[in-house]
Amino acid sequence: MILNQINSPQDVKSLSKEELVQLAAEAQQALLEKTSHHGGHNGPNFGMVEMTIALHYVFNSPVDKLIFDVSHQSYIHKMLTGRAQAFLDPVHYDDVSGYTNPKESEHDLFTIGHTSTSLALASGVSKARDVKGDQYNVVAVIGDGSLSGGMAYEGLNQIATENTNLIVIVNDNDQSIAKNPAGGIYTALRTLRQSKGTAEDNIFKALGYDYHYLDEGNDLEQLIKLFQDVKDTDHPVLLHIHTQKGKGIPFMEENREAFHAGGPYDPKTGAYQSFGNNEPTYSSVTTDYLMEKAQKDADVVTISSGTPMFAFDQQQREALGSQFVDVGIAEEEAATMSAGLAKNGAKPVWFVASTFMQRTYDQWSHDIALNNLPATVLVYMASVSGMNDESHLGFFDIPFLAHIPNVVYLAPTSKEEHLAMMDWAIDQKDHPVAIRVPVGPLRETGAVDHTDYSILNKNQVTQKGSQVALFGLGNFYSLAEEVAKKLADDHGIQGTIVNPKFITGLDTELLDSLTDDHQVVVTLEDGILEGGYGQMVASYLGNTDLKVQNYGVKKAYPDRYNPQDYLAQNGITVDNIVNQVVQSLK
Repeated sequence: MILNQINSPQDVKSLSKEELVQLAAEAQQALLEKTSHHGGHNGPNFGMVEMTIALHYVFNSPVDKLIFDVSHQSYIHKMLTGRAQAFLDPVHYDDVSGYTNPKESEHDLFTIGHTSTSLALASGVSKARDVKGDQYNVVAVIGDGSLSGGMAYEGLNQIATENTNLIVIVNDNDQSIAKNPAGGIYTALRTLRQSKGTAEDNIFKALGYDYHYLDEGNDLEQLIKLFQDVKDTDHPVLLHIHTQKGKGIPFMEENREAFHAGGPYDPKTGAYQSFGNNEPTYSSVTTDYLMEKAQKDADVVTISSGTPMFAFDQQQREALGSQFVDVGIAEEEAATMSAGLAKNGAKPVWFVASTFMQRTYDQWSHDIALNNLPATVLVYMASVSGMNDESHLGFFDIPFLAHIPNVVYLAPTSKEEHLAMMDWAIDQKDHPVAIRVPVGPLRETGAVDHTDYSILNKNQVTQKGSQVALFGLGNFYSLAEEVAKKLADDHGIQGTIVNPKFITGLDTELLDSLTDDHQVVVTLEDGILEGGYGQMVASYLGNTDLKVQNYGVKKAYPDRYNPQDYLAQNGITVDNIVNQVVQSLK
């Protein structure tokens, strides 16, 4: 096997053309074996096998700088830069992350997990090179889907303005995560593909790039020649390369959306392993509600920023018709478009992963909240138990949203609360409202939630007690119940349990009342402590005799952690919380 003899890109350069073809076949097989057993980003990497080999054959990493947008397509790059065992030996599968990471290799320039950043990063890298008087190539790889993000245009403009050595590779497979729609940049790319790069309307040439098109983007020999032709350029070059997502794996080529990422799966048929028993989840409940709500109310417009599968499959999207919009991987556009929709009388519902919502702070503050527009935002995977890669963490959302004026951020603890909150949020006209879609098993109370959410910041006391009050926010409400039960069973302490429901404000009347017969207040939140909900409570109670214990996770970027282990490291276990409460009461 050639692949297990590759310890650095220098080993790739010594291979014959026949050996390079064999290396590509071995890399593809290694990808199939690992992703089918381990999961990961499938299609993007199968489409990049030949291109990555050609890059390392022609360019001289790490002297030449290779920057991958999102970097979820860097598996082959890792194989060729000393990390092949992480794809050949199951024992080492977890030795590397799914993204570039400088902690792993000098060949990885940045830790990257979000989209549309590679061109701006490359513009800075090339500028620093020129200022220092160095000479080497800077190569930025970006997908057609990532070109839908606004930062990509800013980077394209700056690179053209600097007018120096920088090679931009547009990896065009006519597929973002979901299929690219018609219009905009996608139409421009499609026109160029159909004309084999000869169309008169060429956005890249208009910006000043030296433009080259390659239709056979999975042809190793043609890729090598193209890269050799533009290497050591003295001006901005854009290589528009047409590739096949999921190349060489029939079920991935046919169903590109399903095989953007996922797994494990059957390597022969592509059938994903089934987990669970198809019982309802918070995600499915949300989808069912939105489909019904949109059907009944033509003013409802659902918005995705490049991840429609969070809420709707392709058939559901088609059924929604004009009431569904996918803006591409452009969260800022989704946020501000929501403001525009709300201003003009529509009822926007933007659904987004917490980690990707982080990209929209100014849009939230300036466009939505400053104008106090009634957009509804459903925040997915906002939890320590959501995505666990350091570039995709979703538990920074509470300090983000909780301190923006006019925003109402809600934390449901059950199916019934979640449905009631969505119903209120979409129809009300007074506030921008975000809802922290619960993470974990679906909890059903069996009773319709009749809460009037227009009465802001009113908490629900679900168990009246004394001595200790436990505020279980959203995902951690069940933890509050567990702590209360152990306090009662083991120590005879009948505590108060509070379901806050509102993250963005305090029930000061309730907090004031606790000073009469409570000594300890405990806040539990599935997010970081600093700037979080608990610290708001602690600040309010600072001049009272109540002791306040806040539980959340530390401000850090943990990487590929086990959620339960990470919570335990942060003291978030029933036993520890109970012990701390008992010690405080003594």
